[in-house]
Amino acid sequence: MIRYALACANDHEFEGWFASSTAYDEQQAAGQLSCPVCETRTVHKQIMAPAVSGTKRTVRGEASKATRAMMMEAMGRVRQHVEDNFDDVGDAFAKEARAIHEGKSEERGIYGNATPAEVKSLVEDGVPVAPLPAAPPKKTSLN
Repeated sequence: MIRYALACANDHEFEGWFASSTAYDEQQAAGQLSCPVCETRTVHKQIMAPAVSGTKRTVRGEASKATRAMMMEAMGRVRQHVEDNFDDVGDAFAKEARAIHEGKSEERGIYGNATPAEVKSLVEDGVPVAPLPAAPPKKTSLN
């Protein structure tokens, strides 16, 4: 597997994993690469420094545990912000998101539930949606 730092014509940066450099070239030529933010298909590789193994010994797990804890905290804060400031529309999410997008409903932040098919339809129609990070487990349910 090879990881490339990618960017789109709108300067959104993201990464992609490919079986080989040839696989990247083939997908690019076929127009199969798209930006996960704006969905433009004008995507290019960015300059990357190669990963070189050094002589310093690192303790595996310590850095990843710290990174994982930081990411979990950040996702929890995002979720809390959404729950505190957006309207929970429950299972009516897809219908309400489309109504807001089309100007038929009040412009506001919402969250709720949608089926994969509903999400796909919203994305295909250009309705901006994003998954909400999962709620952290309750401390009482942990061992």
